[in-house]
Amino acid sequence: MITGSQCRAARALVEISRSMLAKRAGVDLISIERFENITGSLVKREMQDVKRALEELGAVFIPENGAGHGVRLKFSNVAAERIAQLECEGGIVANDRVP
Repeated sequence: MITGSQCRAARALVEISRSMLAKRAGVDLISIERFENITGSLVKREMQDVKRALEELGAVFIPENGAGHGVRLKFSNVAAERIAQLECEGGIVANDRVP
């Protein structure tokens, strides 16, 4: 799952307002405000809907890995192609391209 801080950061990265996120995710605006301000929480379905909406806009959530959790943007097609050229060492490749 994601944290309120990750939600707030992802919203800033994809440049979407709370009200637009609420509409896209089908979640009450007040619930998102409380979640981001750490004064409330979302039920599992709401959190999944918020996460999905932000991911569709290009956010990638980084789970806790001992150094903390985070969020970043997916790579653009140009950047993803350049990285693919540089990697050239095989292995599993994830879809990091923004739609």
